[in-house]
Amino acid sequence: MSRTPRSGAPRRSLFTRFAQWVSLQTGKPVIFAGALGLIAIWGASGPIFGFGDTWQLVINTSTTIITFLMVFVIQNSQNRDTAALHIKIDELIARNDKARRILLDLEELDDTALERIREEYEDLARQEREAGERSEGHV
Repeated sequence: MSRTPRSGAPRRSLFTRFAQWVSLQTGKPVIFAGALGLIAIWGASGPIFGFGDTWQLVINTSTTIITFLMVFVIQNSQNRDTAALHIKIDELIARNDKARRILLDLEELDDTALERIREEYEDLARQEREAGERSEGHV
């Protein structure tokens, strides 16, 4: 796993960086306004093209392709954000008054690093359950 020179954090994959960039860009109001503008231009061009089948096919095909690709980009971002959020919450619960600050940028880690940290917390939870069961048996 290579490290970025500026932060020492593991380098994210090209797809992960691309997906995060696309998600960030498509969430901006100016991009929404641009998409709305394209639809308006398409609608206004209807009389020029006689509202024909090809005219309709252009918008249908374009929006279908964009939607299809965006599903994968959005899902990638959602999966990463959710995994990072759960680990951060686990850290707060486990440490309460002494959170490890190194975990503050989990969304920047690659999937392997996220899974390794997740396994640490699964081990901690298992140890706590076992300790609780042992102490209940001695009551």
